[in-house]
Amino acid sequence: MTQVSFATHEVLNQSPPFEDVDLFALDRPLAEAVAANGGASAYKELSEFGQHWGSAAMAARGRVANENTPKLRTFDSRGVRRDEVEFHPAYHELMARSAHAGIHNSTWTALGKPAGGAAEVVRAAKFYMAAQVETGHLCPVTMTRASVAALAAQPDLLSKTMPVIATRAYDPTFAPWWTKRGMTLGMGMTEKQGGTDVRSNQTRASRDGDAYRITGHKWFMSAPMCDAFLVLAQADEGLTCFFMPRFKPDGSVNALQFQRLKDKLGNRSNASSEVEFADTYAERVGDEGKGIRTIIQMVQLTRQDCAIASAGLMRSGLAHALHHARHRSVFQKHL
Repeated sequence: MTQVSFATHEVLNQSPPFEDVDLFALDRPLAEAVAANGGASAYKELSEFGQHWGSAAMAARGRVANENTPKLRTFDSRGVRRDEVEFHPAYHELMARSAHAGIHNSTWTALGKPAGGAAEVVRAAKFYMAAQVETGHLCPVTMTRASVAALAAQPDLLSKTMPVIATRAYDPTFAPWWTKRGMTLGMGMTEKQGGTDVRSNQTRASRDGDAYRITGHKWFMSAPMCDAFLVLAQADEGLTCFFMPRFKPDGSVNALQFQRLKDKLGNRSNASSEVEFADTYAERVGDEGKGIRTIIQMVQLTRQDCAIASAGLMRSGLAHALHHARHRSVFQKHL
């Protein structure tokens, strides 16, 4: 008896993957915007960035990082409180690539001053392209960049942290920031009773020598594995900004007690947490009672990046739709 073979799973009329492309060279409006704003000399650098982030390997890392979401490990195997968050290696690779490209620090000099020239333009173009591949990891990237603007209100603290912020190294080690090759910074403002009305914050700060102890709760604090956070708390003179590291000066783990990681529709590769502060060590940034004036310097830069990333996501949707339409046939005609 003759056996007949049927190719039941031959794939026809499907668009090829949108990968191994140059995200910069393919985007004429982006190239023109960069040139119009003084960044034409960075074309080669941006094209190399666009080719790397447009590669199949980077697309795969973005997919895997979102499929394998972060996990909260409150205690270690011996019952010691650690409050660590585990990420898939793909997430760490995305972070490392962004750090290597300077997306977290290239708009600042090694002393924490604005870099000037076309630094903002080139960095924005990179952020825009990276957002087309994976946006979640850009949360700690944007907060680290923006934190320098707020730390400027406390020059002694900025001078200590800037040498670590200024490196283009990503160091995911859970260790004191001053021992690391590079560091990331986050932000904690939102509380349950206030939301965006941070003046109603109830978290309290009490003096402890030259430092402070923070007691309270934050309803939403993203990227909890950052090495330090700028947080708002009520001090004697009113709402004040504080630098809260994951480790205290003696090297012990600081009391940032994560209650849970948030369930989210988007931004899944990045962890967002609810946290309790239990007599947590912190250092003041700026004057007491001037917390909003201080931290708004950080907030406005993160909001700028929210707009850039949103535009990047829209560009990605358009590029994928055009790519599909160019390769898909219906009634013997390309869409």
